[in-house]
Amino acid sequence: MDYKRSFALELADDDDNRINFLIDYGVIRENGGALELDDQYLDFFEQVLDVNEEINVSYINENIKSIKDNIIFYFNENNENRKYNYLRFIKKTIRKIGIVTLKSVVDLRRNVDNTFKNEPNYKNKKLKLERLDEKRDLVGNLIDQTLQLIQQDEETFFKTATDYELNTIIANLRFTLNDCSHNLLDIERQIIDYLNQIKLQGAFSEKIRKLKYLRDHYTIEADTNIRQVMAQAKQVLFETRIAEPLNLSLEHLQNDEGVLMSIQKIAKRFGARKNYQPLLADRISDEFLEDSIEEEMMIDLEAVFSQFSPTSDHLFRFIQHYDFVENVDFEERVTLFCQMVSQFESQLVISEKYETVNGVEHILVYPK
Repeated sequence: MDYKRSFALELADDDDNRINFLIDYGVIRENGGALELDDQYLDFFEQVLDVNEEINVSYINENIKSIKDNIIFYFNENNENRKYNYLRFIKKTIRKIGIVTLKSVVDLRRNVDNTFKNEPNYKNKKLKLERLDEKRDLVGNLIDQTLQLIQQDEETFFKTATDYELNTIIANLRFTLNDCSHNLLDIERQIIDYLNQIKLQGAFSEKIRKLKYLRDHYTIEADTNIRQVMAQAKQVLFETRIAEPLNLSLEHLQNDEGVLMSIQKIAKRFGARKNYQPLLADRISDEFLEDSIEEEMMIDLEAVFSQFSPTSDHLFRFIQHYDFVENVDFEERVTLFCQMVSQFESQLVISEKYETVNGVEHILVYPK
């Protein structure tokens, strides 16, 4: 979403120095009259709020390589203090892998749902879902690599480095990766279901477009067998609904006590019904039938523009100082400015400069 500088100026209490301060220190950037948050801060808020749009699987792979290297450093080191530092780094990295993997699965599920529900283009929707399915495969492969690392590749290290905290971290990691694997299976099923729906919807939409094309060219009956197909359609939906009232036998009603009890239950459920007489409205007063005249002031935009054309002033300032017959406030003059720019756009020169008057930022417009 493009966030204009004028909107940010209102939040900064119309103090332009505050916005310039943030731009100078690289917190925000200005691009074509719109303000953007710097990528570093944007990534920070996405990580904190768990709203990442990109799924970074390379980070997990780098952590796996880092663990393998530090295990080698651990076995090569003889000093106990430095050896413990390598062990502490390995424990921290294993915790990171569990957290990043879980966030990647959560982001993947959210992106799959958002893509299917919010992407209007069917081709782009299908392509994005296929790309997300590829990332799902990558996350699954990284989970397998992580489990292989702690169970087979570096089994000697995890048995030798007897540390209670490390054992707890490994147990939590296995639980997290197992949960992520089950979620990836569900995401795979969901992606397949979405792709099938897109395929069906695309085929149905294509048929509708072809039929609409034939109907618009009045060739649908000549080029298709639509009349035969509709004549053979026996769906209940197209049939008229026939009302079939059920009339009970009077003899059965008089002789069966169970019927009387059923009628009493139904009457009690619906309550005693009364026949209400409709209320009649009073006679319309003669005052509402009398003719009345309302006068409303209308501004002739063409007359105002004819007086603006010979000038060299810009349009906004011209309208602000224009002498109308009636009193026109500032907000109405801003509305007139927008109407004249829209109506006489071809006869105006719209510059790239802006000015701010009474808290309203406007572009400078001159006559040709």
